[in-house]
Amino acid sequence: MSWRVANTCAERKFGSATRKQIIMFLADKASDDGSGIWCSKGTIQRHTELGETTVKRTIRDFLKEGILVETGARGCKNGFTIVYRIDLARIEALELTAEPDIETGATVDPVQTGPGTGAVVAGVPGPPRPPNHPKTIHKPPTRERVAAEDEEAEKILAAYPPDRLRGKAECLGRIRDILDAEIVAEDLLLAVKSYATESAGFTRSKVCFSDNWFKSGRWRAYLKDIAKGREETKAKEAEMLAGLASWVADKHPLCRHITPGQIDALLAAELVTQAQIQAAGFRS
Repeated sequence: MSWRVANTCAERKFGSATRKQIIMFLADKASDDGSGIWCSKGTIQRHTELGETTVKRTIRDFLKEGILVETGARGCKNGFTIVYRIDLARIEALELTAEPDIETGATVDPVQTGPGTGAVVAGVPGPPRPPNHPKTIHKPPTRERVAAEDEEAEKILAAYPPDRLRGKAECLGRIRDILDAEIVAEDLLLAVKSYATESAGFTRSKVCFSDNWFKSGRWRAYLKDIAKGREETKAKEAEMLAGLASWVADKHPLCRHITPGQIDALLAAELVTQAQIQAAGFRS
């Protein structure tokens, strides 16, 4: 548990009580840097007493907004659980929950600017401020989110080869279920496009109609390939940065080919220091 993360989240607005409740539960599980959050959606649901679909959609929204970041997975009795990190920079950029200044009109008799203290019993004043203010109540934009999810599902289905579309309503429903299971919409769209490219020119006997494609889970193989490709790309980028860091450390003549963007990446990855960068001939 991290008081720092919990306090940071408590001082920000998240748009609804549901989102605030879930982020506060996750903050309670985080380390001081926001990492190490390891709890299933079922655990979140049981402790927050929210609906399963609500929890899944909220987590997916946090991932899209960059508030949450997936950092890996850990095995459990039911397979694996995703490990998350709360991006504190994103949290700190959110609007604070500080009370707005309350403007009052002119009155005949002067009134106190602050809230009343209530009755005094045995020399002990009442509460310093009212427990609530109407302007701090936020209603979750349920309709807007549903509309956005429908738009995503329509976009994904539109990428499927048109000559194999069948059962649009069923397909859209299955796409929403897939997204509710924490599959990122952009990844599912890439999976559909990959299948469309791969199967272009296939005879009718070798293709799969859209309702069966989503129902049978054939998209999973494409998601695995997408994830594998990303991991390979990250490995190549890490290898390249390691080589550039070696050039900087050795003040190699090839340092002149390093771009400003690569310098920023080296510093962000903490592979070199600012002193090494300057020593290699780069200006800050």
